[in-house]
Amino acid sequence: MTDLLAAVLRSCQAQGDAPALTGPDGRPLSYRDLAARITATAQALTGGGMRTGDRVLFSVRPSPACVVLALGIVAAGGTVVFADPGAGAELFAARFALAAPRWAAAESLLYAASGRIARGLTRRRGLLLPDYAALAVKHIYAGRWLPGVPRGALSARRLAGGRDGRAVRPPLDTIEAPQREALVVFTSGTTEAPKAVVHTRGSLGASLAVLANACRLGPGDVVHTDQLMLGLPALVAGAHWTMPPYGFNPATDPARYATGLAGATHTFTTPVDLAAVVDLVGTGRLGVPQTLRHLLVGGAPVLAPLLTRARNALPHTEIRAVYGMTEILPVSVATAEEKLTHDGPGDPVGGPLPGVRARLGPDGELYLSGEHLCHGYLGEPPLTEHATGDLARLDDQGRIILVGRKKDMLIRGRTNIYPGLYEPTLARLPGVADVALIGVPDEIGDDRVVLVVAPAADSDGVPRVLPGHPLAERVREALPALIDAAALPDEVLVVSRLPVSGRTGKPDRAALRNLVRGNG
Repeated sequence: MTDLLAAVLRSCQAQGDAPALTGPDGRPLSYRDLAARITATAQALTGGGMRTGDRVLFSVRPSPACVVLALGIVAAGGTVVFADPGAGAELFAARFALAAPRWAAAESLLYAASGRIARGLTRRRGLLLPDYAALAVKHIYAGRWLPGVPRGALSARRLAGGRDGRAVRPPLDTIEAPQREALVVFTSGTTEAPKAVVHTRGSLGASLAVLANACRLGPGDVVHTDQLMLGLPALVAGAHWTMPPYGFNPATDPARYATGLAGATHTFTTPVDLAAVVDLVGTGRLGVPQTLRHLLVGGAPVLAPLLTRARNALPHTEIRAVYGMTEILPVSVATAEEKLTHDGPGDPVGGPLPGVRARLGPDGELYLSGEHLCHGYLGEPPLTEHATGDLARLDDQGRIILVGRKKDMLIRGRTNIYPGLYEPTLARLPGVADVALIGVPDEIGDDRVVLVVAPAADSDGVPRVLPGHPLAERVREALPALIDAAALPDEVLVVSRLPVSGRTGKPDRAALRNLVRGNG
């Protein structure tokens, strides 16, 4: 089994002075220097008291310093625990109790903003941050020292090699430990029962190798992203990883992100972010990135209307949709052509990648296993396979076709309705940009089924008007030929855009239900 840290350091040794990482300041960090800084950080943390198995609450924005610190923690035998400081005080406390970290690593700005002096200001701005400095752990701060950083906190910059950031220690002689815990990611759960995925150095190493191969990454490639899921495979493959100036959020300022695509060969987006970039290209505010060969999109369902627009805007770029989850990533990759030429029900996501084993349960639930499957959930027994909660079928070539989600199932009378079986087909209707099939339960638990439709828009953002009847009526007339009679919605509701949740832009079904109730 491939060890995450060993894979990165072997690549550093092979690539030498080639550029490994370039941050928002434009200064490249070579592979040789990357290895030295990881080594220096690991040795300094060990000298500062970090022990094998120590967990580190990690709240540092993507940057070269972030990557060095995270890999240095793993090299010292520690575990990186990704923490969202904006999760709310109760949930943060529950997650902290479950992870039981001995260390915290956060940006100095976060320490300052969450401290007693600034807390009133941040609360007035709607930010309810936990007091990081008050956590009973050892502290590491990233960035320049600011008031609020606890006394005795270690500087990430000094850990990596002194005041000027230059590491002087020899490369680390890594002992491969693929079974050692390396990463904890909270995924769901309540304050009473938070849930976190645990990955080992081996499961992460296998994941990076699969992604690097699936993305056809190698020396000379330039990968523009702040997503670890593509950035770390770039390092393993010997490519050059460049980072946007503010974190990967083109929906906020797509022009600033898109400027970094000049010279890039690969990038990763979510559907929401891709739509923002496509809009820029369509309106002429962004030239077509000529060097961009591969664009990966994932994190939420990738539907036909967006893929069609993206192919028109980026004709020289191969667009591929990645299917996976925190527990096992990646699972499969589908080309835009595979998805757009699919004329049956459901959403094709490609065949299982090498090393991925897929099977269907009696009710059609998809189960996955492989070398890059996570170790399990924090505080629970190890996993041998992952029950995805996705309902699927396997076609005659073994490719996975998603047909719904168990937890998204709607119940009307004696009929179970799975929205994912129908939404990709309905999203292809003329004049439609996106759809969601929502169930609004009545007092006995029976669902009133509502199809919520967002109209397609012109390049200037104005909803496109097609000749004929209003959109809701045209959609309603088309439904009997497209979906089962038992799944026909009781109502078709047109809204300007579907509400989404989280960074990935998945449809916020709770918000949609509230919206439907308000229009009922």
